Amino acid sequence: MDFKKQKPIYQQIAEMLCERIVQGEWAAEERIPSVRDVAVQLGVNPNTILRTFDYLQSSGIIYNKRGVGYFVAADGAKCVQTLQRQAFLEEELPDFFQRLRLLGLTLDDLRQYEPKVVGV
Repeated sequence: MDFKKQKPIYQQIAEMLCERIVQGEWAAEERIPSVRDVAVQLGVNPNTILRTFDYLQSSGIIYNKRGVGYFVAADGAKCVQTLQRQAFLEEELPDFFQRLRLLGLTLDDLRQYEPKVVGV
């Protein structure tokens, strides 16, 4: 995994794990790999993964069964989507609209690039 300097490593790892949850790689109530396993897989310090897991747990995405491991929360995927929507609306969308204004583009200009959805 290539880490970017703009964001802390633990947050980048959290985003990767959240993506796996939303894509269904780990279902609700399913055990996820251990802190040690993820650290080895990504080649990072286990303390970094522990910080990632603490962040995900405090966000309600995963939970810890003491002595057993970490599990995806029942509504973990929904929590991820809520957090990602909020981040998109607060962080990415304002930059996107600013870029549109700078380039003199309108939403109508963008509609020609909208993907065609079959069956809609």
